[in-house]
Amino acid sequence: MRFSKSAVIKSIIAGSILICLSVCDTQAQQINRFNPDTLRTIVIDSNLVNIKSHRLNAQDFIDAMLADTGFYLAFRNMKNYAFDAENRVYTYDKKNKVAGKIYRKIHHSNIRGVHKMEFLAKRDSGEVYKKNGKYELYTVEMFDYIFMNANNSDFVKSDSPIGNGKNEGYKAKLKTLIFTPGRRVRGIPFISSKTEIFGPDLKQFYTYQFARGTYLDTIPVYRFKITPKPSTADDDVMIKEVTTIFDIRTFQILGRYIDLKFHNFLVDFDVQMNVECNNFDGQLLPVKISYQGNWDVPFHKEERASFLIVHKNYVKE
Repeated sequence: MRFSKSAVIKSIIAGSILICLSVCDTQAQQINRFNPDTLRTIVIDSNLVNIKSHRLNAQDFIDAMLADTGFYLAFRNMKNYAFDAENRVYTYDKKNKVAGKIYRKIHHSNIRGVHKMEFLAKRDSGEVYKKNGKYELYTVEMFDYIFMNANNSDFVKSDSPIGNGKNEGYKAKLKTLIFTPGRRVRGIPFISSKTEIFGPDLKQFYTYQFARGTYLDTIPVYRFKITPKPSTADDDVMIKEVTTIFDIRTFQILGRYIDLKFHNFLVDFDVQMNVECNNFDGQLLPVKISYQGNWDVPFHKEERASFLIVHKNYVKE
């Protein structure tokens, strides 16, 4: 199957915009509109922690972020479990008023490697579909593709080009941006030079903050927060915040939040994403993904959307 150059570029840019994740300790929303994510999952004990007293320093957290594979594997491991998913998607008009709603409650099972879905609830309203019956939002398709959920929801149709043909070549790049933020990723239009936030060119623009807290009521965690220094010019950096949550007991990454903003003559986006995981019988699995974003890129109309994806009731199969 062949795809036009514009379709490939559109996939690359859209996927690049969805490279944002993490756990945030507040419910503040960068975009002034309805936010479906109202679940408070972390309570900070103190905003300032002398991390050296814990025999740790900033580089320990950075090294752990760059070396981690467990966060990525948490999504891969979903295929070994039955679980319930609640998917809420909202689209917005240019005044940030809700234009369309998608709601799905789905029971997923994966018996002997065969995936099945049982729809427990399914509701759509407003501007959801195109005239050809496909979803209005390209963002929805890219969202499913990046989080390995293309076969676990009805958001991506079987004839979707995402993940096939030339687009497949960008899969590793997108996964690197999401699951190991801070690495330089070549080949992503407009933003490759701004992804290596721990490198010599960008590290000078950022500051680090440490805190301790409690995650999901019982889990003691460190919060490692990376933000631009007050002296940093707005156009010097694209990643405005990366917050990563570590289990104090194991130093395992449980969640990540990223705030991403960029603007030039071709691309304009403002995106925040939050991903949270938890352990089930020793296996790390995703429990919540939330997203708020506006993006406007070549070859596609402007999109404004938010998502709240909640997974629960995991059972090993």
